[in-house]
Amino acid sequence: MVVVCFMARNRYRLGVAISESEIAQVRAATDIVALITEHVALKKSGRRWSGLCPFHGEKTPSFSVNAEEGRYYCFGCRVSGDQITFVREILHLDFIDAVRLLADRAGIELHEDESAGPARKDKADCMAAMDSAVTWYHERLLNGADARGARDYLRARGIDGEVARQFKLGWAPDEWDGLANALSLSPKVLEGAGLGFVNKRDRKQDALRARVIFPIFDTSGKAIAVGGRILPGAAAVRGDGYVEPKYKNSPETMIYAKRRTLYALNWAKDNIIKTGEIIVCEGYTDVIACFMAGMPRAVATCGTALGEDHFRVMKNFAKRIVLAYDADNAGQSAAASVYQWEKSHDVDVAVARLPKGSDPAELAQKDPEALREAIANAVPFLQFRLERVLDAANIATAEGRARAAEQALSVIAEHPSDLVRDQYLLMVADRLRLDVITLRPRVEAKVRGVANAPVVVVSSQPRRRDDLPRPGQEALRLRLFFPDSVSDRLIAPYFVHDVQRLVFDGLASGKAVSQVIDDLTATGEHDAAAVLSELSVGELDRDYTTEDVSAVVSQLLRAAVAAALKDIERDLRAQTIDPLVAMATIRDVKQRLDLLSGPHGSRSEEELRDWLLSRQSAATPE
Repeated sequence: MVVVCFMARNRYRLGVAISESEIAQVRAATDIVALITEHVALKKSGRRWSGLCPFHGEKTPSFSVNAEEGRYYCFGCRVSGDQITFVREILHLDFIDAVRLLADRAGIELHEDESAGPARKDKADCMAAMDSAVTWYHERLLNGADARGARDYLRARGIDGEVARQFKLGWAPDEWDGLANALSLSPKVLEGAGLGFVNKRDRKQDALRARVIFPIFDTSGKAIAVGGRILPGAAAVRGDGYVEPKYKNSPETMIYAKRRTLYALNWAKDNIIKTGEIIVCEGYTDVIACFMAGMPRAVATCGTALGEDHFRVMKNFAKRIVLAYDADNAGQSAAASVYQWEKSHDVDVAVARLPKGSDPAELAQKDPEALREAIANAVPFLQFRLERVLDAANIATAEGRARAAEQALSVIAEHPSDLVRDQYLLMVADRLRLDVITLRPRVEAKVRGVANAPVVVVSSQPRRRDDLPRPGQEALRLRLFFPDSVSDRLIAPYFVHDVQRLVFDGLASGKAVSQVIDDLTATGEHDAAAVLSELSVGELDRDYTTEDVSAVVSQLLRAAVAAALKDIERDLRAQTIDPLVAMATIRDVKQRLDLLSGPHGSRSEEELRDWLLSRQSAATPE
């Protein structure tokens, strides 16, 4: 969410201001007819220009433009506005960015308020660094002798030089600091952009090495992150036993939020708007394959599961969302959430029936027409899930049909609409040769059971604010009202809940509470903004003694350490960590936990704090 308001005859966005006089100058310098004809054909009719509306489908022109006043209006869908409004709606930009775009187009220099200060400069530096990095990686892929293996891999996937240039693909050489040195990036910019970090030897180190690079752009086409794929057959196990993941993405930065970013949306959005359909893939090469197969409306999530924020973005571009996943993965989406997203965002989710074990990239190489047909004939999400159940059933016996019916009814019961449920009941009854009258009360009983069951949460952390860990809430109250008591004792890794960590990071920035709330709201972190709003106006139910503060910090630290130990145990089960290293670490950390409440508690607290910070530092390149 971007907050725009008027103040002192200036237009503001998060501390950035453009004077009203300059906004008027931009409008006056922009020919609205020339601007709109870049997106839709207009014909002169008297003093007006008319054409088909670019914002809704129609066969008879109802879109009218007044060149003298610089205004447009559609008599069909009733949209209206000026040059700035048109750019905002057609390119999905906010007000400030739309004014900047038109000013650049007209050759007008804007004198923007610098009240955003260092933060804006830091962001600009990171954007510039990412742009330079993408160019450097790209040139290395095209011309580097060491990139031959990467070029061979891409050709094997059907990606030639022309396609590599279209998507600005790149190659990260197998060097510790090739990028950092080539671009002469400062440690601050290197880490701020997510391109690298300063290692334990106090040397700059690249985040990605020996990987094919897939640049990630925002919707306006500006580079904000990179994803890297290790080459098939390359050594994936380091000397310390760590297994390199197949894909690595930039970490979250001030210019990149992966849960709100969709790979290739900058290239796909025009065709998405034109067709009213968006294809969602799992991988970067799947997206490229869809483009090559004549469907340039594909996107992919960036190393994270499809979620609520992605739907908020997609609904602005299309109403039909087709999941082009491997068949096994497509059916594993959280059904209750998909149906809720369909309802709340007014979209239809369908699933492409891909051959079992096949992904879009493989299918596009073998049979691109089959991929196009799978997308065109995608079926509703519920139908896809039911077909998976019924196709796997043994319907030759009465017992097999009964078991299949029970499984099918459980799937149907997840849908919130009784009308939709009844339509699919008819399909199940027909397929299994059962009486629908028998099935209806059984599915309704399951619906009542689902309604009384605990809410299934899709995100990695619970989203209800009353479910937030109490130690974290107590620590945030201390940070708000008694900052001196905890100023040197609280760090971000102590907060195991993402919402509480966001609140702490905001308070630790030194900004005023109101500004932190505005920043969280502007970046879409509404839960965190609400939590801080509530805390800031809450009443303190008691005074905090020194012992109280230590107890809160201790509880917080224990919870954070417990979460970290679970991660190590999970890595141990997955065999991605040396067992000897894991067991030694677990034993050492537990010993320090035992000492936390003893006479050497402060020393144990400091050692555990350092351990958590070192884990955070090691995970940063991820």
